[in-house]
Order: sequence, then C-alpha cells, then structure tokens
Amino acid sequence: MRRSERVAAADGAGRPDLVGSRMRQFRTERGLTLRGLASRSGLSIGFLSQVERGVSSIGLTALNSVAAALDRPVAEFFNDEPASTEPETTRLPTHFTLTRADNGATQYVSGQQTYRMLSDRGPNLVLEPMLVHIAPGGRREEAYGHAGEEFAYVVRGELLYEVDGVEHRLYPGDSVHLRSNVAHRLFNDTAEVTTVVSVVTPRLF
Repeated sequence: MRRSERVAAADGAGRPDLVGSRMRQFRTERGLTLRGLASRSGLSIGFLSQVERGVSSIGLTALNSVAAALDRPVAEFFNDEPASTEPETTRLPTHFTLTRADNGATQYVSGQQTYRMLSDRGPNLVLEPMLVHIAPGGRREEAYGHAGEEFAYVVRGELLYEVDGVEHRLYPGDSVHLRSNVAHRLFNDTAEVTTVVSVVTPRLF
C-alpha cells in the first residue's frame, strides 16, 4: 500500500459508520438491490441491511466477499477519498517484505473491531497477518464461510469463537486454526477489549 493510501485509510479508521455507508453507495452505484448483493456475496439480506444502517459490524473476510461482488477494493470501504491512481515508484521484492515498528501500520475500523496490518504488501505473498482489537458488546456478525484458512491467537482478554455452530471460549495463549469454508464468527462478550493476532488467507488488501 502506498503512503498516500496508508494515510487515507488511517483517516477513515476514525469513522466506524463509514463501511456501511460506503457499501450502500457502491451498491446503489451498480444498481443492485440488497437482494442482489446478498445473492452475489453469500450473505443474508437482513445482515447486509444492518451493516448499511450501522446496526451491525462486518468482519474483513465477509467484507471481502461484498467488495468482490461490488468490484471494489476492500480498502475503499474505509476511505472516503478516491483511490490514488499515481503509479508505484518503488519496486517491491517478490519474495519478502520487511515492516518496521516505526513505519506506521495501516489501521482499519469496522464496528467493534480495529484491524492493524502487520506487514506491507508483497506481490507473491498470500498470508494476511493482523493485530485485531475487539471492543466489548455490539451485535454478533453473521456466521460466514469463505475460501482459505484462518488462524487466531488470543494475546489479551477472552474471545468466543464459533465454528460450525459450536462456541469455543479462548483465553490468552489459546488459538484456533481452521479451514475458512466452515461457517464461523467471533464475539467479545466481556467488559474488556480483547486483542488477537489473526492470520488469514487469501490476503484481503
């Protein structure tokens, strides 16, 4: 991600209502009804309506399916400025990235969840490592399956992680690793912020 995109995304991070409003904007621009978007994304009409109205939050993996259905990059749902069209000036290595702590990580907010990207983009890399802060309360997002794999390691707090309809309570040091095509969702039902290291495939940004 270019520096201009990084700054824009960070500015959008303070707008937890932005994802829903951008979803509605992109949907109407394509002339899609909620039913049409639900059919394309695999998510329910009711859930998408709640997200658009700011009643429910949507996880990044589910948002990735919405973005694909609307033919939009995921980052545009967090950014109220047009995507930059200036060309890349720095050639990225094809086999690795090196992300320093002082680089200023890109951060996104969706409802109760704040996602901090832990690595820069790499053209041949498929993992998406993130530090996720999950605020207490809020509505549970819809259980959802998607292509790829997902790993979550609890650093602080507690987390309810539902896999295929079964809830598992995770404590610091606990982790879960699953094929993401199984319906799953997570929720923080405590009074404290939960922090999780999450790695998903494929990359979302």
